Amino acid sequence: MRIILNIIIKEFLQLKRDPKLFGVIFIAPVLQLILLGYAATLDVNTIHFSILDWDKTTSSRQFIERFTRSGYFTEEANVNNYDDAEKLINNGTTILTLVIPKDFEKNINRNLTVKVQAIFDGSNGNETSIAAGYVQGIVASYSNQLLLNLLNISGNKIHNIGSINPEIRVWYNPELKTRKFMVPSIMGLLLMVITILLMSMAVVKEREIGTLEQLIVTPIKPIQLIIGKLIPFIIVGFIDVLIVLSIMVLWFDIGIRGNFFFLLFSSQLFVLSTLGLGLLISTISKTQQQAMMIAQFAVMMPMIYLSGFTFPIENMPQIIQYITYLIPLRYFITILRSVILKGTGFMELLPQVGMLFFLGVIILTASILNFRKRLN
Repeated sequence: MRIILNIIIKEFLQLKRDPKLFGVIFIAPVLQLILLGYAATLDVNTIHFSILDWDKTTSSRQFIERFTRSGYFTEEANVNNYDDAEKLINNGTTILTLVIPKDFEKNINRNLTVKVQAIFDGSNGNETSIAAGYVQGIVASYSNQLLLNLLNISGNKIHNIGSINPEIRVWYNPELKTRKFMVPSIMGLLLMVITILLMSMAVVKEREIGTLEQLIVTPIKPIQLIIGKLIPFIIVGFIDVLIVLSIMVLWFDIGIRGNFFFLLFSSQLFVLSTLGLGLLISTISKTQQQAMMIAQFAVMMPMIYLSGFTFPIENMPQIIQYITYLIPLRYFITILRSVILKGTGFMELLPQVGMLFFLGVIILTASILNFRKRLN
């Protein structure tokens, strides 16, 4: 036990002697969470558009005001032809051109159907889909107002008729802000990056400077060396979790609805797998640069893409969905979002916790056996 304790003390002394590494471990996660918390959003709050008004009447201007008063649309230009509109879309100034036809006001006064053209930049499918929904809502509202005005002018009474009126209630995220959905996931992402990189590079660094060989020839047993290496990074991961959770609650005002200690327990289960992956990378890497490249491109990027952090797993091809069952980050992100946003308990998340524990034990055991083999 004393040997393991001495190894742990040695690891913390190495961290203390490297101020840059200390900043990477404890300061970088705070900055990354704040930056990614604001940058990683799918909300569309500002839609830049241009107007091609062939009618130029009071009615067409009132119709345009419906868009600018909505709070979502920002008018960038009033163009005179399609070529000018196309230039604005091509250079990224606008994503929408609203084309109002001639005789817009005249046809409305005649109670005729008027077709208004909306030309979108479809290169960003998500933004375009949301913007198109806003356009349809504004046009529908304007059409309903025209119908009510017509009925009032004609003197027809509006009789009550049976209808279906949906009463929408949004749970867990009433404002429908993407940030509340993404920030808990970013916590899992940061914990993965820090633990994998630190574990893999710490071992490789010892091999590069020759201290690993010195440890091997001492009476220290391989399992003692491994435990002494793992425990400091488990502690570091635990501290990072507390720091990131504090920023999430205090800075982003995202409260933890579920059990705080269950969240910490799940985080440590996830750290088992990430430390195991870092240890595995260290056994196949000869230099720190090589370890970093393998960690980034062979481990972390696939985990990010296949975990549901960036893309919904349900939209992936079936064969890819099967592969995601082997990604620990998938289960941890589900736990984070469920506990933090919904207040879900242990029993409801038992399948995810079980898989996280199973994958963590398998990965860590395989990595330890491979590392011991290399030491021997």
